Amino acid sequence: MDFELGEVLLVNKPLTWTSFDVVNKLRYALKKKLGNKIKVGHAGTLDPLATGLLIICTGKMTKKIDEFTGMDKEYTGSFFIGGTTATYDSELEMNATFATGHIDEPMLLTVAQSFVGDIEQMPPIYSAIKIDGSAAYIAARKGEEVVMKARHVTIKEFELTKIEMPLVHFRVVCSKGTYIRSLAYDYGKALNSGAYLAGLCRTKIGGYDVKDAKDVETWVREITG
Repeated sequence: MDFELGEVLLVNKPLTWTSFDVVNKLRYALKKKLGNKIKVGHAGTLDPLATGLLIICTGKMTKKIDEFTGMDKEYTGSFFIGGTTATYDSELEMNATFATGHIDEPMLLTVAQSFVGDIEQMPPIYSAIKIDGSAAYIAARKGEEVVMKARHVTIKEFELTKIEMPLVHFRVVCSKGTYIRSLAYDYGKALNSGAYLAGLCRTKIGGYDVKDAKDVETWVREITG
């Protein structure tokens, strides 16, 4: 592989790693192999509590990162119904609980379909979106007020793959910029209850599939070997 000319590496990001952890690990391996610095970047952040497909570009392929980030994404995962958290996922403890006795399977399915199409979504305050040049989550963790702006996104498919309350398992195909954590929060609200993201895996980016991805250590061995 010619990493300086440019390669696209499909990585299956492990749980708790940040996207930058993956970039730094591979950049270090490449520097060790080549003996000099090389451009390395990722095409679309995955939260630490998410797993799955992360596209890493090296060398001249880093110029095409925007093309990858603009592609549709597919995710699978699960929502916890009946509670919310400040981060909209399981990073923090629940800050509120809600009734779920009125929720049945037809309601879950109908409400899911109501999100399909062009929607307006408010990103989580615990996100990497820049506000005044700094990531929103930095201010949120300091307890400072964070004002987010709604964004237009497209949910192309929203399928419930298994229902075992309080967990609802799903598959979503969506446009660039969609926050599945926000989808979880809004879904819970639309159910006249609450919900947060209990687990998430990015399975596809455009035509790229996590089934073809390798874990970080495998890539390190291939680069340095």
